Amino acid sequence: MAMLTRRLAALRLVCVSLAFATLLACGKAADEPTTGPVVLAASSLQESLEDVAKAWAAKGHAMPVLSFAASSALARQIEQGAPADLFVSADADWMDTLEKQRLLRAGTRGEILTNRLVLVTRKGGPVRSLADLGDWRLALADPGAVPAGKYARAALESRGQWQAVEARVVPAENVRAALALVERGEAALAIVYSTDAMASDAVDVIETFPEGSHPPIRYPAAVLAGSAHPDAAEFRTFLASDEAQRIFARYGFGSIE
Repeated sequence: MAMLTRRLAALRLVCVSLAFATLLACGKAADEPTTGPVVLAASSLQESLEDVAKAWAAKGHAMPVLSFAASSALARQIEQGAPADLFVSADADWMDTLEKQRLLRAGTRGEILTNRLVLVTRKGGPVRSLADLGDWRLALADPGAVPAGKYARAALESRGQWQAVEARVVPAENVRAALALVERGEAALAIVYSTDAMASDAVDVIETFPEGSHPPIRYPAAVLAGSAHPDAAEFRTFLASDEAQRIFARYGFGSIE
């Protein structure tokens, strides 16, 4: 009888130990994020940022959740309370807008990339310069709001060409949408980032606009003030790391000097 009692006590101890270990494991899993930070990023970053996120995940982190659109659209989503952790814009203006509303986490904003502006046409297209545009259409990201379109308008204004082409401009939702119009033959020309042109096998670059013809193209990144993700700040730091910068460079982006 005494032996049976000892065996039952030992069995209860094992069961309690297993239950405690299970609770610890469950608690640890609950503390660890099952998905990475939610990143709202300019559409021109799509392929490159996807590869950067994979490199981050390969280090044992949860894979970031990426959402791409025009910087203007993303900034408005953030203003409306979109649940996100980081914002990567294609210009400083939209980041300034959010900063003025205290929607960025202090001390996390910084420029991470540069880009160039180019004029493209579909391979074999009939128009090879803005001077030959005539009645053909010119696709731009919305020049009233989207960074790529604003840069394009500034470049054309600096050369005295904006008024001549304005009536032929087809405003697109974002820079990738402008590129797609040329790829499908719905516009003869488009002004996009050089990285967008590199991402397409269907277009040729006709001209690269001088950097002095438009405001410098810079991509700032910041953690959002409402973020509670434990990896948000670390992923923001990773975007500026040598490893991430090498990945961005493969897609044609420049580093901040």
